[in-house]
Amino acid sequence: MSRPRPLPLDPIQEAHRQWVGHGWGEVADGMAAVTSLVRAQQIVMARVDEVLKPTGLTFSRYELLMLLSFSKQGGLPMAKASARLQVHPTSVTNTVDRLEAAHLVERVPHPSDRRATLIEITDAGRELVAHATEELNAKVFALPGIAHDRLNTLLQILAEFRHAAGDFDAGDAPARWSTAETD
Repeated sequence: MSRPRPLPLDPIQEAHRQWVGHGWGEVADGMAAVTSLVRAQQIVMARVDEVLKPTGLTFSRYELLMLLSFSKQGGLPMAKASARLQVHPTSVTNTVDRLEAAHLVERVPHPSDRRATLIEITDAGRELVAHATEELNAKVFALPGIAHDRLNTLLQILAEFRHAAGDFDAGDAPARWSTAETD
């Protein structure tokens, strides 16, 4: 995978210095954290896009195909897919439109709810998503850009952030990456 030429300085560290210099020191760390998260997301998505490009899939199409491949029946109602992917139903509809045009999924009537439509993965969809997963596992997920022994710490921090933002509520169930595991 191609790597960009590194900058001679960390622009986020420089922005932090500028924030402090302009009298915003009390929020400079927060600005640096948010900016770092956004930049990290850009880096990760560039890697994912590079791997998925030969398959013709975007990450959102890949995610939907994986979700369907994990389902017991190979299909889900569109509303459930939307909820599990945490995206607006319109986004799922657009993604399904493109996957259906490529013969990777098909819409079928729900067997017990005439108002609902199921999205089912096709054999071609299963084959493509299996290939894409092999490539992502080898070229992105196996080498996420942080030492393996530090991944749990990163996952704990991100889970804490996501939970505080209302992304999920596991109730009384122990969280996979709770900080209590390491105490």
